[in-house]
Amino acid sequence: MNMVVTDGIDLMPPAFVDGLDDWSSTDGTPGSPTYTGAANAAIVASDPDFGSCLELQTISDPLSLRYIGEVPVFPGAYIEIKARIKVMSGAFPSARIAARAGGAGGAHIAGLNEYGSSNTMDTYGRIYTVSAIVGSGNRAGVDMAWGTEPVYGHFGLDLSGATGSVVRVESVEINDVTSYFHRKLMHWVDVRDYGAIGDGVTDDLAAFEAADAAAEASGRELLISAGTYYLSVHCTLNARCRFEGKVVMPDGKRLQLTHNFDLPTYVDAFGNETLALKKALQALFNYTDHESLDMGGMRIQLDGPIDVHAAVGNKNTYANRRVLRNGQLEANPGTAWNTTAVACTATYSSGNSMELTNVAGIASVEVGSLVTGAGVGREVYVRDKDDALGTITLSQPLHSAPTSQTYTFIRFRYLLDFSGFASLQRFQIEGIEFGCFGDASGIMLPKDGLAWHIYDCWFTKPRDRAITSIGKGCNGMAVDNNEFLSNEYNTLVQYRTTIAFNTNSNDIKVRNNRSVRFRHFGVLNGGGHIISGNHFWQGDGSVDGERSAGIVFTQKSCKTTMSANYIDNAWIELNNEHDVKANASASTRAFGTLSLTGNIFTAGDMPSWFTYIRLAPFGTGHTIDGISVVGNTFKTIGSGVVDRVEGVDTSEGSFDHSATKSVTFTSNSFDEVIERTESPAVVRVSQAGVSNNWSVDLSAKLPFGGQALGVDAVMPQGDIVNGSGVAQFVAPSAQLAGNSNVSIKWPAAVSGTVHMTARVDLPS
Repeated sequence: MNMVVTDGIDLMPPAFVDGLDDWSSTDGTPGSPTYTGAANAAIVASDPDFGSCLELQTISDPLSLRYIGEVPVFPGAYIEIKARIKVMSGAFPSARIAARAGGAGGAHIAGLNEYGSSNTMDTYGRIYTVSAIVGSGNRAGVDMAWGTEPVYGHFGLDLSGATGSVVRVESVEINDVTSYFHRKLMHWVDVRDYGAIGDGVTDDLAAFEAADAAAEASGRELLISAGTYYLSVHCTLNARCRFEGKVVMPDGKRLQLTHNFDLPTYVDAFGNETLALKKALQALFNYTDHESLDMGGMRIQLDGPIDVHAAVGNKNTYANRRVLRNGQLEANPGTAWNTTAVACTATYSSGNSMELTNVAGIASVEVGSLVTGAGVGREVYVRDKDDALGTITLSQPLHSAPTSQTYTFIRFRYLLDFSGFASLQRFQIEGIEFGCFGDASGIMLPKDGLAWHIYDCWFTKPRDRAITSIGKGCNGMAVDNNEFLSNEYNTLVQYRTTIAFNTNSNDIKVRNNRSVRFRHFGVLNGGGHIISGNHFWQGDGSVDGERSAGIVFTQKSCKTTMSANYIDNAWIELNNEHDVKANASASTRAFGTLSLTGNIFTAGDMPSWFTYIRLAPFGTGHTIDGISVVGNTFKTIGSGVVDRVEGVDTSEGSFDHSATKSVTFTSNSFDEVIERTESPAVVRVSQAGVSNNWSVDLSAKLPFGGQALGVDAVMPQGDIVNGSGVAQFVAPSAQLAGNSNVSIKWPAAVSGTVHMTARVDLPS
């Protein structure tokens, strides 16, 4: 770089022989006294060493010589002021380059170093060269680091020491030496060239902003060279950045890198990986011109949970799409991951079903805690709390809790914890491996939100949960193509406690995931769910051992379709454990709006009473309306067979089977299943001896322990004959017994075979 050549800037002062009215005897400002006509100054026309030069006699200490012209200084540029001097007679003075830093409007910029190193002269006639470099950057070799505030300087020299010396000065030269430090052809701009100090204490914000502007304008990279740079407030850098040094900032202040916004750059910037992740997340929610934070495949080892709300610091709600992708989060063992449990007495009323009141010791209860106690269903969490009022907002109602009891509040620890957000919408986590390794859980969702996407992630050995919803933050969530690997692989099913995910709201999409040996793959409230293409596998090594539900629906009218799933050593359960109106008399909703189509059900080495589909009512008198089980495969492998594929758990409630509607259980295939459930059920009825009342027991055929509520057809197969073997061309009637039995009645006693089609549901 050469400003004279490239930018046409004239730096060089005029020669002395051209007149001394350009040379001040003080600070160089316009109007200051010059050497024109001064008694102690003269032009020497022909010095043997210098040619024409200036001869000065020192009459003050120091004696100043300054060029009155305003020599421009620029951020990122460096100039060298140089003079050749010799002593002719008298005492030997010291010489140094000197300057006056000028700002806009001619103001003097105080507080800057305005002097070069002092040279002592001790030999008459010997030529001494004094020089100094002035520039904005605090670099090695720069004598006067002025930063970016000065816009010009008055340059020259000082002679100090005893008066009466006679010296000759050949000239004062000012040259651009920016190329000593960097060239315009280089692809970077260094923050030090714009006044950054890098001592970790001085605020370098202005230098960063000036250097960034220069880099962006010239299309070059911004170099943060070695050092520790303190930035006191928010800093946005628009140029591509390269960090050799580190940045320190207050927790609440953001570094926003709008060009190369990625985690590796933030790690370079802050040095500490955890801090870098927090700062990058902070920037992600604050308009970096990027919708995604790419972790660059980095593995970040965490000593404790990342509270994302606290890291962002200035947002309680957020609705713009944001993405975290492509990396690993890994828990380092330590006490920061320890689960805490707090026992508190509280009051509950079904009339205020989402709240606990009069909570003793509420200050010790954490938002996001799992709630346990009598009448509390699975996966009920503390959504919010009010310490002053002593109230806790729950994620779900309680089905049969007493008015007052002691509850236990259990708080798991998550690699990424979003529970501090009141609402967070359209957040996407893609291609992240959550290395929980038995120390941490995976993700805790915000209190409220919409349309979260969790794609292509691995949840490896979560201590308690992989994904937890504590409120409505799961609304419309998509959980696709993830791998869930349990921390309880070698634990018997009945002792497992871990759950892959839960939901509290509607319209969840769960597709193409694989889950291995959790207590449950999913516990879902709400409706409108689509669950397809998943493989969840929950067995253990025991023979005839316990099994557990793979998917639990806790809203009895769940409006859900399950298709093309591989359900392995687990069952599908539909219950109403989150229904405060547990008894049917208090609710008009029936169990149903559930479609199971084209799934593979497989189980091995389990007891004969194992079933693949279960209804589990809480409360009495419930009805069934709208369950479709079509085109599924039920296969039992290993030792033994199962009695049937579906059933009802009546330990907490019962059904009124006389009101069943819209149940279809057909076109399924069975292997090693004794009773092949159907509705409409087609049965072959053979009567060996003549009778006018053929009794048919359909309990082995009809699903969910239901009644025979309709007979669609009775078709003879061959002749119906009387006691003499004579064919009888008579029509039977079908009589319902109010249970699973049907009577086929004939006008006379006959025998033979018929095919009967019976239904477990009432006509529509």
